[in-house]
Amino acid sequence: MNIIDSLEWRYATKKFDESIILFDDVINRLAKAFNLTATSYGLQPIKLKIIKNKALQEKMSRASFDQEQVATASHVLVFCVEKNIDANFINSYFEIVKSVRKKDLEDIDKYNQILIDRFSKQSPEQIFIWSVKQAYIALGNMLTVCAVEQIDSCPMEGFIPNQIDTLISLEKENLTSVLLLPIGIRDKEDQSANYKKVRHPIKNIVEFIS
Repeated sequence: MNIIDSLEWRYATKKFDESIILFDDVINRLAKAFNLTATSYGLQPIKLKIIKNKALQEKMSRASFDQEQVATASHVLVFCVEKNIDANFINSYFEIVKSVRKKDLEDIDKYNQILIDRFSKQSPEQIFIWSVKQAYIALGNMLTVCAVEQIDSCPMEGFIPNQIDTLISLEKENLTSVLLLPIGIRDKEDQSANYKKVRHPIKNIVEFIS
């Protein structure tokens, strides 16, 4: 399918076929797609936890207001953000930049310091909001990639972050969960798959200015 057909095919899956487990090569492509997602300044204040454990998924489902997609999905993607975006975090990113690009090191160091100064003037709350925005950019990208790969998905905000954090030990990594994305193959009995997609007329959403 082309990209538009893929997006037409995609919907928020309500019931997954528990008997179907996605192949590792598919999951690896999703992991790479996540890593290639654009983020502000390229800092990647986000991490992805890929859960494939039915017992753990059952517990996560209870922490997600008993939404069965979490339990029945092949895998559950947990979008996390760093709790501390400080000078150490920024410096570590620019060490990677320098090791990859190996030139214009003076300019890289200058930009590194500009970002340290910029983030030092932000409150923890402002930085957290910025980080969460990056997770939403990644979610949008992953929804599209899943559609292209013919993988069903259901984006979720409805869960209790501190419970999810405890279940997958995010506190130890100074991370917190902000979004869930159960993925797999739709169950044939999921009636939501038959619903017509509802969107505003494109003329009410998109304006062409020339």
